[in-house]
Amino acid sequence: MKLPSKLQAAVSSDLCVLILIALARILIHAITNGQYGFHHDELGFMEEGRHLDFGYVAFPPFTPLIARLSLELFGVSMIGLRLFSCTAQGIATVLTGLMAKEFGATRNGQVVAALAATTAPAMLANGGFFMYTSFDYLWWVLASYFVLRLLKSDDPRWWIGVGVAVGMGMETKYTMGFLIAGMLAGLLLTPARRYLSSPWLWTGVVVSLAIYLPNLIWQAQHHFIHLDFLQSIHARDVARGWGKLFYIDQLYSVSNIVTVPIWLAGLYFYFVRPEGLRYRMMGWMYLSPFLLLAVTRARGYYLAPAYPLLLAAGAAWGERWVSTLPEGRARSIRITVWQSLAWSTLLAAAVTLPIAPVGSGWYHFADQVNGNFNMEIGWPEIVRQTSDIYHALPSEQRAHAGILVGDVGEAGAIDTFGPQYGLPSAFSGQNTHWLRGYPSPPPQTVIMLNFKREFVASAFADCRLVGRVANPGGLHNDITDDYRDIFVCGPPRAGWEEFWKGFHYYG
Repeated sequence: MKLPSKLQAAVSSDLCVLILIALARILIHAITNGQYGFHHDELGFMEEGRHLDFGYVAFPPFTPLIARLSLELFGVSMIGLRLFSCTAQGIATVLTGLMAKEFGATRNGQVVAALAATTAPAMLANGGFFMYTSFDYLWWVLASYFVLRLLKSDDPRWWIGVGVAVGMGMETKYTMGFLIAGMLAGLLLTPARRYLSSPWLWTGVVVSLAIYLPNLIWQAQHHFIHLDFLQSIHARDVARGWGKLFYIDQLYSVSNIVTVPIWLAGLYFYFVRPEGLRYRMMGWMYLSPFLLLAVTRARGYYLAPAYPLLLAAGAAWGERWVSTLPEGRARSIRITVWQSLAWSTLLAAAVTLPIAPVGSGWYHFADQVNGNFNMEIGWPEIVRQTSDIYHALPSEQRAHAGILVGDVGEAGAIDTFGPQYGLPSAFSGQNTHWLRGYPSPPPQTVIMLNFKREFVASAFADCRLVGRVANPGGLHNDITDDYRDIFVCGPPRAGWEEFWKGFHYYG
């Protein structure tokens, strides 16, 4: 049956091809995302989603809101939860291809840009589990797309779209501030400074502030507690030496080593090529965040969302450059690019997607590379073990017992899997959980997980060791490895009110 001409044109359009690539990626994630278990951070986001607010200590409210939406729609479902993150990455894939098209790329160039972004291990991982980085990536790419449309069309009304994307980014992850810094540098240092007198730019600023305002008010009400959190986390990251890998991460983690020539071509286009002058503001949207993050010794993956704007420009300009070469050499380059993208995609998928059998050599190698898979193992078993301890308590103790855990992710595990065992909700002193306080009435018997023996003995009365956390098959977990002991204690020696005042910490 022959399709109507308009439908046939739509199906064969460049946009349709990009959408098919995105759908294929979402399908791959849907097939693989049911492996292993919930990631520690996913449990934390679901936990915060059960307590919706306009702000949290560790992050803005958008991601917990999506986690709550997933719980309402799908219940406790890994596939359902991760559907949102892999869809966000699929949309970012399409936008990257569309940016290449705006730069003049043919369909082949658009597909190269889209696949070059997709092959980045960081982007694949963003679709493989539910994190705020998944949505942060989308908002950066969307803002970049709107800026490109603005610069190409010279229509200042695109500032409204930029404002929406920036506002949503600030409601998702505060690293959007680095992109804002890049936009400001681009406005001041390029011909785009003409927009500073445009009312549309300032309207876009107002739109972004209006979207961000509820979280800003929450932070003000809580004395901008996120700044204390950032200081603590950054000091931890520097102490562990994670910032030392920033430059290396740009080559093999947040981008793919085989796509380095493409994004370098994008930098060349923005800052060297005469036709790139019109779009130089976008070059600063990468370079300024790069310099700021490098100087502050930040973790490499913070810059991952900036690469699509380089890949799009690099794929388009590179395609034009290759077309000027002798046909034999041009064909050789094109074949090399396609083969490199194909093999690098398979390699990146092998170490970022949850497809290796648990406990296999492949699993352990992949976990060493990405560091996430061990955080998806063992949480139901820990909750089941906690349930055994809870129900073994004498009935008079169990009636006044609480579960105190060391971090929000572990609290999320208790509150996700615990209801089937009749467990009470967990409480913690970490991040926003501390603001919610301890149960009322205060528990007289406390099951304690994820604390050092010395702290438990000094802060709580009548403590006894009742078990040790053990992951299935002896697998290691970065959260529980150093805190395997489980204790049952009486109330704090100083009383709950006094103890809670000094119990707040970040992680």
